[in-house]
Amino acid sequence: MFKFLPTIFFIFISLTTCTQSAKINGPTAYNFNAPEVTKMPADLNEISGIAFNNGNPDTIFAEQDEDGRLFYFSSANINVKNVKFGKRGDYEDIAINNRIVYMLRSDGKLFSFPLDNIYTNDEENVQEFKDLLPKGEYEAMYADGLHNYLYVLCKSCNDDDATKSISGYVLKIGNAEVDSVEKTFQINTRDIAKLLNEKKIDFKPSAMAFNQFTNEWYVLSSVNKLLVITDQQWKVKEAIKLDPQLFTQPEGIAFDKEQALYISNERGILESATILKFALSKK
Repeated sequence: MFKFLPTIFFIFISLTTCTQSAKINGPTAYNFNAPEVTKMPADLNEISGIAFNNGNPDTIFAEQDEDGRLFYFSSANINVKNVKFGKRGDYEDIAINNRIVYMLRSDGKLFSFPLDNIYTNDEENVQEFKDLLPKGEYEAMYADGLHNYLYVLCKSCNDDDATKSISGYVLKIGNAEVDSVEKTFQINTRDIAKLLNEKKIDFKPSAMAFNQFTNEWYVLSSVNKLLVITDQQWKVKEAIKLDPQLFTQPEGIAFDKEQALYISNERGILESATILKFALSKK
């Protein structure tokens, strides 16, 4: 059965006045110099993925890369709850589609269970899917509710030369099931290097999200401290270097239905992990 841990807390602070004199670069549509910062409690120091249910910003869902637990909390109060869905493991991303939660483990194993499990405490509804993805390390996943696809992007896969391109896989989902890979895609990392004026880059994605308002993919790399933006066909459009003092370890990314952008960071050099919220720029 699911077990609730004691209530823990988090607080909101605003970086409306940046302590740094240098301007922080970011996507054109968002002001990376003035995020709303949510400090995570100690149990989420290793926060990885974040997600919303149908883009509803009232509740943020998250996981961390040590325990098989789903965390959820309201953006308007201080209560954080979590429920157990699996054994300890290196869980790296979360996605929600049609009230089904999908969890990605770093070895490519996937887990699914109804979102309502957080209320019914029914751990028996958790399904496990293995051997669907090639051997490798995975950290980035996104659920496309329109077409019922699950996108998974390699961080480090045996078949890839990350200095040239990285591979992604599209799986069909429905009724909590995850089927075999339907199609694949690639991101050309040489194009990323070119935008950064570098000879080559060993790109290591840590999170991904689709901006439904601009039809663009946003891909994070914690190792590279980068945000890469591609078009719908995965052609690289922007490569943005992230400030490591603000983006300590960017491991999660999501958009809400108000077009706000959220990026979660593991604790790193800070006193706590954070979720950064960037409202859509008004121009």
